[in-house]
Amino acid sequence: MLRQFSRTGFTLSRQLARSRREISFTARLFADPWPLPHTPEHLASTATPSDVAPPAPLPRPNESVDTLRARLIYQSRKRGTLESDLLLSTFARDHLSTMSEAEMREYDKLLDEPDWDIYYWATSKRTPPERWENSPLLERLRVHARNEGKVVRVMPAL
Repeated sequence: MLRQFSRTGFTLSRQLARSRREISFTARLFADPWPLPHTPEHLASTATPSDVAPPAPLPRPNESVDTLRARLIYQSRKRGTLESDLLLSTFARDHLSTMSEAEMREYDKLLDEPDWDIYYWATSKRTPPERWENSPLLERLRVHARNEGKVVRVMPAL
């Protein structure tokens, strides 16, 4: 009887394993969970809906220009995606020291946008919304992203 029970248990476990295998052969499980940037899958999965309102900036009364600059450097570096971190942190390192306060406030508003939107606007893979379409700041970021001088970029130290 013990032999028959273990044999039955073995048969059941084989049947369960076979049924689980059949379930695992779905196209969804074979899809890449982390598609590379600039692939159609990634572009489609990171699109922000057009009916989403622009984010409201946090009020920061009495923030000095030096504090604003330091905060923007930090926020440019600590975005959440490596591609955006590298692009924005090197842009901040190269350009924030020469920006006026109005330009820094505009850059602060740009940093409130989603990471992948900023990245794809800067690399010209997506058209920006009307609020950023004619922005000289976004054009400077696009020139920086093109990297025409072929500079090897690394994360600046904090």
